[in-house]
Amino acid sequence: MNPVIRNVIMLVVFVVCLALVLVGQKNISATGLAMELVGLVGLLTLLFVYNRKYK
Repeated sequence: MNPVIRNVIMLVVFVVCLALVLVGQKNISATGLAMELVGLVGLLTLLFVYNRKYK
């Protein structure tokens, strides 16, 4: 995959996951917690993908 396209996709996923964490934090309920957890899993996955090439 082209590195530029990959970086753009990773940036979009990062922004979406960060938005999920922030919106979930404002919503005090089970759905808010679920949104935060989905965002956290997405951010950790991005971190894993980024660090994999430096292993």
